[in-house]
Amino acid sequence: MKISKTAAAAARRLFGLCQTSGRFDESKLRQVIASLMASKPRDYRAILAALQRLTRLELEHRKVTVESAVEMDESTRQRVVAGLTSQYGAGLDVQYQVTPALLGGLRIRVGNDVFDGSVQGRIDRFANAF
Repeated sequence: MKISKTAAAAARRLFGLCQTSGRFDESKLRQVIASLMASKPRDYRAILAALQRLTRLELEHRKVTVESAVEMDESTRQRVVAGLTSQYGAGLDVQYQVTPALLGGLRIRVGNDVFDGSVQGRIDRFANAF
């Protein structure tokens, strides 16, 4: 669906209303959608599509994948989460994976950001340098 500039701007404004202290609030999003469906302004379907896209992007930004070569103990997990929380804020959805191909270290993905501190990543970067 092609979304007009006015519909995209309206969706951004409405999405801004769904924030509480800089954090995404699902209950406010539900209220905004219910109000939008009740009033049905011009091009409301495009506004809903743009809101859906903005919501999907926000939820992807909060998804964290921590890959390690071996299973991490609980204290290490807590340190990793504490560091990520201080940088990205609370409310992260953290998933842990064991990937033996990393050989050692960690690879952390937060939304589109990738922090590769693995041995395999270092070997790959060294090989690409030549």
